[in-house]
Amino acid sequence: MKELTAMAPPAATVRVVAPPERKYLVWIGGSVLASLASFGSQWVTREEYEEYGPSIVHRKCF
Repeated sequence: MKELTAMAPPAATVRVVAPPERKYLVWIGGSVLASLASFGSQWVTREEYEEYGPSIVHRKCF
């Protein structure tokens, strides 16, 4: 909180909202991402990963 307050203009009020379901937000975001039609081309199969290793992720996603 100190870092945010230090970066904000002096007149700004800084508030941090932590929703109770925050521990699930990563899973919810992943679910939304996986449901996008445009994301299918970036999926890595087990076979691809076993053949190319971690470099396949960079090849398909970046």
